Amino acid sequence: MFTGIVEEIGVVQQVIPGEKSSRLVVEAAKVLEQTKIGDSICTSGVCLTVTHLDSRSFTADVMAETLRRSKLGMLHPGSPVNLERALRLDSRLGGHIVSGHIDGVGTITGLRREDNAVWVTVAAEEPVLRYVVEKGSIAIDGISLTVAAVSADAFQVSVIPHTGEETTLLREREGAPVNLECDMIGKYVEKLLRGPAASVPAPSSLTEAFLREHGFN
Repeated sequence: MFTGIVEEIGVVQQVIPGEKSSRLVVEAAKVLEQTKIGDSICTSGVCLTVTHLDSRSFTADVMAETLRRSKLGMLHPGSPVNLERALRLDSRLGGHIVSGHIDGVGTITGLRREDNAVWVTVAAEEPVLRYVVEKGSIAIDGISLTVAAVSADAFQVSVIPHTGEETTLLREREGAPVNLECDMIGKYVEKLLRGPAASVPAPSSLTEAFLREHGFN
């Protein structure tokens, strides 16, 4: 689990392609502290497991499903990525609960400055937007942000200077893809309200023979 509070911006050093998967080597500094092989690092919104570590970088495998669901397949050497180590239970939860499991890829369709903030408009598909609510939380490329407005095909967030400086979001241009993860609480609530999946009922022990045996004719 993560909080969506980005700790640093890393830089992709290598992308090693496999048949359907890939391996990323990411240059970093802060997130390497106290990190060991097997730990999780949220990389632009995607939870990746550290498979190799040295003093300047970490390596992680990216499976085919992750490449299909996220924008990680578009990364190349030199690409900046938002990095965050897994949540510690003895630290403050400054953002919201982020799993690092991407719901979909959106597209930045607008960047508009208003005084000290920048409004970012992100277009997304209905399966993602159904869980996006005004004043709710969403993770964009691993950044915990508050939804300021929602329409039929997009949503908006307002990015303060500190977030703009500490993350990659305001480095993007219109048309850029972004990884999106909705607040997981809404997904769980929907599943519970929907009720259990339809199943074949178990055979009843109340048969005609049983009734006759117990005096019912």
